[in-house]
Amino acid sequence: MKHPVDVHVGKRIRHRRWMIGMTQQQLADHVGIKFQQIQKYETGMNRVSASRLWDIADAVEVPISFFFEGLSEGSVAQPQVEGDILSDKEALALVRSYYAMPEAQRRRLFDLAKVLSDAA
Repeated sequence: MKHPVDVHVGKRIRHRRWMIGMTQQQLADHVGIKFQQIQKYETGMNRVSASRLWDIADAVEVPISFFFEGLSEGSVAQPQVEGDILSDKEALALVRSYYAMPEAQRRRLFDLAKVLSDAA
C-alpha cells in the first residue's frame, strides 16, 4: 500500500522535473539509476531514500524541503499539493511557453488573459 507521504514526494519530484523540462531518463542519468526507478518514485510505488532524495534535489536544483511543501502533520492522510494544476501536461506546456517569451510579450499576454478571464 502506498503511503500518502511517498505519493506526495513523488508528485513533487514529477512536478519539478516537468517544470524544468527534464525527462525521466535525464533525471535517472543524473542520479545514476534507471528511469523505471524514477517512475516508481513519482507514483509513490517506491519510497525515496534520504540519500537519493538528496541527489534528486541536487539534480532538479531545489532544496530538500521542496518535496515536503504542502504537507503538515494533520494532512498526512490526505496531503494537498499546492499548485497541483501544473500536474496537467497542457497547463505545464502553457507555463513553459509563457516563460520562453520575452518579458514585454509576457506582460501583454498576461494582460490579455486577465481581460478575457474577467469577461468570461
